[in-house]
Amino acid sequence: MPNIPTPQACREARLSRDARFDGLFFVGVLTTGIYCRPVCPAVAPKEENVRYFASAQAAAHAGLRPCLRCRPESAPGSFAWKGTGTTLERALKLIDQGLLNDGGDNQAMEHLAERLGISSRYLRRLFQEQLGLSPKQYADYQRLLFAKQLLHQTDMKITDVAMAAGFGSLRRFNEVFRDTLQLTPSQLRHKRSVQAQTCLLLNYRPPYDAQAMLAFFRLRAVDGMEWFTSQEGEPCYGRTLRLNGLLAWFEACHEPEQHRFRVRIGLADGSDMSQLRPFVMAIRRILDLDADMDSVARRLPLGLVTEGKALPRLPGAGSMFEAACRAILGQQVSVKQATQLLGRLVRECGERRTVAGRELWFFPAAGALAQATLDELRMPGSRKEALRALGARLDAEPDTGADAMLAIKGIGPWTVNYARMRGEGDPNVLLVGDLVVRKRLQAVSQRQGETIDTDALAKQVAPWGSYLTLALWAMEDSPS
Repeated sequence: MPNIPTPQACREARLSRDARFDGLFFVGVLTTGIYCRPVCPAVAPKEENVRYFASAQAAAHAGLRPCLRCRPESAPGSFAWKGTGTTLERALKLIDQGLLNDGGDNQAMEHLAERLGISSRYLRRLFQEQLGLSPKQYADYQRLLFAKQLLHQTDMKITDVAMAAGFGSLRRFNEVFRDTLQLTPSQLRHKRSVQAQTCLLLNYRPPYDAQAMLAFFRLRAVDGMEWFTSQEGEPCYGRTLRLNGLLAWFEACHEPEQHRFRVRIGLADGSDMSQLRPFVMAIRRILDLDADMDSVARRLPLGLVTEGKALPRLPGAGSMFEAACRAILGQQVSVKQATQLLGRLVRECGERRTVAGRELWFFPAAGALAQATLDELRMPGSRKEALRALGARLDAEPDTGADAMLAIKGIGPWTVNYARMRGEGDPNVLLVGDLVVRKRLQAVSQRQGETIDTDALAKQVAPWGSYLTLALWAMEDSPS
């Protein structure tokens, strides 16, 4: 099972309602049969009446129901940050992207196992050993938690909620909902204590430096595809996304006192509602809402981070494809030049659509890039060929992974690692081949009077190499 804090740490965290532990464990209350987040505002139960769980799924598997007051479905995610095996992490990500949305039947399970390069039997055993659940049980409960969030926070019709959560039918949705929560969807909606909203509230564990995150986005933003506003003095970031055929936009406004973002979402007409949950998961990845920054800070050497500043989160790109294109365009040019090239690429190959009242630009589809002349881009012909080849490869094989991109001429390790970091949200990418990272490490080495072994450094900071990369980028222009 994934590690959780010690019982003493869990006790102290729940009694103090420490938001830094939100989503890292859940509190089962045996006397009431419910489970809560450690930040639950209800009166804290006695220690002899509680049991601690590593995940909401494990608590539910023990027969407990989610608390209707603190809403465990709103807790930041945590599985990817607990050191579980790489195969399991990939499986969880694929399920969260909707790979078992058809109900987790044998064919879907075989497809998931094939994507992971393992047998379906080993896949089931891995889930049982690590999580105490089957892949289907995990997928069902993740869908259920997302449906519960939609019922609490939106006015979507119950039929639309079922489809958006990835259930194949309303009957199946009602059955799972009733069996798990002992409530019908209609009854749960009637129990809401707040007015329904047209947005979602996405929580994170503090600290979160929203100004630094948005500054990173702003420096690399494409006009019309990304935008920036403010709400009550707090920053907001918006952008469009193309995801599995879905065209949509989101605008996320920071609410620091509540440790969350208020996120408005607009979907194109005729959108496949089953893609809404993967879309929300993409927003969480782009804003890096599931990171445990205390764990990250404990692994990074103090001499290599900016003193007195919060560690930067990992700013995501719209997709692996977009991140790879950004990396190719950024080869041997400044960030400003790369962003200008990206804007021209979007204008030449992207799609302009009016979605939910906004006229916006969407990043090009892979097939459109494969057929593009790229005449508007002032860059070496070899890089244009690399872009077209990338588009052709992903158009033919949408599931192409980052490492497989190395077979494309003009794409090397730096490009692939950048794509993994910003396109997949891989937390362990130390870009030692990056010019800025090399310069920064060299400056630190000279100041300390000793050579820095980058291989040893990568092992030292694992699995948080990406955060050291970002910290070094942020220090590039610092006085030190």
